[in-house]
Amino acid sequence: MNLKHLVLPALTFVVLLSAAGAQGGPIRDRIAQRMQERNAGTEGGADSGLADLGGGSAMSCADWSRRVNRLQERAQGRNAGPAPDFKDVAYGSHGLEKMDVFLPKPAGGAPAPIILMVHGGGWCVGDKGGASMTANKVARWSAKGFVFISINYPMVSDGRDALAQANAVAKAAAFVQANAGKWGGDPAKLILMGHSAGAHLVSLVNADAQIRQANGVKAILGTVSLDAGAVDVVRQMPNVYPFLKTRYLEAFGNTEAQWIAASPFHKLERGAAPWLGVCSTTRKDDPCGQARAYADKSNGLGIRAAVLPEAKNHGAINKELGQAGEYTSGVEAFMASLDPAVAALLGK
Repeated sequence: MNLKHLVLPALTFVVLLSAAGAQGGPIRDRIAQRMQERNAGTEGGADSGLADLGGGSAMSCADWSRRVNRLQERAQGRNAGPAPDFKDVAYGSHGLEKMDVFLPKPAGGAPAPIILMVHGGGWCVGDKGGASMTANKVARWSAKGFVFISINYPMVSDGRDALAQANAVAKAAAFVQANAGKWGGDPAKLILMGHSAGAHLVSLVNADAQIRQANGVKAILGTVSLDAGAVDVVRQMPNVYPFLKTRYLEAFGNTEAQWIAASPFHKLERGAAPWLGVCSTTRKDDPCGQARAYADKSNGLGIRAAVLPEAKNHGAINKELGQAGEYTSGVEAFMASLDPAVAALLGK
């Protein structure tokens, strides 16, 4: 991404938002909808759409959250995903420790594999119910016989840094395993999946045995990381886009010891599950390099891992997964390799 790709969209945002305020609801709503469709909840800068959000200044998580919340309110829920079969199931006591459960269609067969989806948002914002998070994935995998679960978790502005958020994700995974039978799911066939910050979190849960053990997570089948915000946090911090630096410091702290504690690459050890790192080749902070390094370390430990580079922007890697095509087929090939029952449902 060169400077003009970052600055010009930001200026466009300011001009259009000013016009929206002057001319009233219809224009303002169209702008809000466009911004939300471009994944207002995901990390700025790595996605060409996120540059359009005017992220040129190093806003804090609290400031970014207020901006996104205002835009989402103006969009009036028009980017909502499909209605879940069970909405806002609590897996913890915090108000954001909730999950939406989508049952297999049709239900009632053998216990179903489960996909647990964790949204992105720079550890600051995001929501489990957005269309980019759920629409294509639910349509494809529920129809193939999977239980699909999308979760919320506390944000940095709630006093939870990235490491605490990983523990919330692990708590959700353990809750799903303990309650899978209620939804026709198989607790032994859980696949973790996350996008952006969510990809970092599921990768960290997968890599760090202490996080899994502390939260009662049993064995998982595998993890799908969709363009992680950081796989190697130590390597990422000096290369963070300038307008994201404040948010990354809030998520990870300012010392190398803190970065290592929340870094999937550094916490990876034997006992982790197979891992797939989908990475955008259009980003300038080299997520594919981090993914390859993780995969090399994992394979060296005898834990199967692979990298799937995609010439898609950060948001498209999330939104387009589930659409028919080579990209979804590549992710499904990894999923099928995890378990014969998963392979059978995917027709592999």
